[in-house]
Amino acid sequence: MSEIKFGLTLPQGWRHDLADKPPIQQFEYSKNMALAADKLRFDSVYAYDHFIPHYNYEKHKTFFECFTLISAIASITKNVKIGQIVTCNSYRNPGLLAKMVATLDAITNGRAELGIGAGWYEEEYIAYGYDFPANNIRIEQLDESISIIKQMWKRKYATWLGKHYSVRKAVCNPKPIQKPHPVIMVGGSGEKYLLKVVAKHADRYNLYFGTPEEMARKINIIKEYCTAVGRKSSEIEYSVVLPCLVREDQKTVQKELQKRKKKGQTTEQFRQALAGGYAIGTPDEIVGGLEKYIEIGVNHFVLHFMGLDESILKLFKTKVAKNLQPQ
Repeated sequence: MSEIKFGLTLPQGWRHDLADKPPIQQFEYSKNMALAADKLRFDSVYAYDHFIPHYNYEKHKTFFECFTLISAIASITKNVKIGQIVTCNSYRNPGLLAKMVATLDAITNGRAELGIGAGWYEEEYIAYGYDFPANNIRIEQLDESISIIKQMWKRKYATWLGKHYSVRKAVCNPKPIQKPHPVIMVGGSGEKYLLKVVAKHADRYNLYFGTPEEMARKINIIKEYCTAVGRKSSEIEYSVVLPCLVREDQKTVQKELQKRKKKGQTTEQFRQALAGGYAIGTPDEIVGGLEKYIEIGVNHFVLHFMGLDESILKLFKTKVAKNLQPQ
């Protein structure tokens, strides 16, 4: 069994994870959590690539921009990988994105990752003036974009004259420190088109808030697509983003669920709504839940912690992560 890796999403404003304080204090909180994760030797930290908080949440609250935030975090950390859950391909030209991540890899001495997907948040596209074409078109664009990014990272000059993007003798210096290139993690759930891009390009596939049953289905489909394109499916890692509420005892877990649930929900309904509740509970309960993912081939977990502070990170690291490593 391969090593099991654990990352976390930085407090950013996506799902009520920033207190109502001035932005500089909110950034201090995010920075301190990144430093704590780095000190505790979590494997990675990530930011969401969006412009407004998750729908049905208050739009006028702080939400830090992804690459600005992770660039700031990159310069103060030493160990953790730095990535995105996941970059929206539509928001940046692929040549520019290749340059940005290569620069981030230099800043971090080889700790950058590229998480990337086709984009989905139509309300956000419209608000910020981006075209929102059909799903298959956005996925075609993603496919071309990753092809260009790989060329930019590996060749002296990159040329691509495609249906959606073109670059002509484009240069990308510095090249990424990591060879052959930083991890490319493709995120999304579409099975007809998106998972074909995963089979073609991804070093890692990521599913957001997916249950073990959902993840198992995606993995089986990816394996079929890998066979179709002549690629070994063992070359792809599997990752899942999960909401995580970890507390020492069941009484405290129930208190936290009661405090956070929506009006009209029971605590159990709320737990199930959080990706099946597999990362909700005491450390022993979460170990049992995450084992369900490990059994189907997932080896990389990205936790969106609720009520995050350094003590929560220590609890997870010492009583969950430690007990899930291969013996």
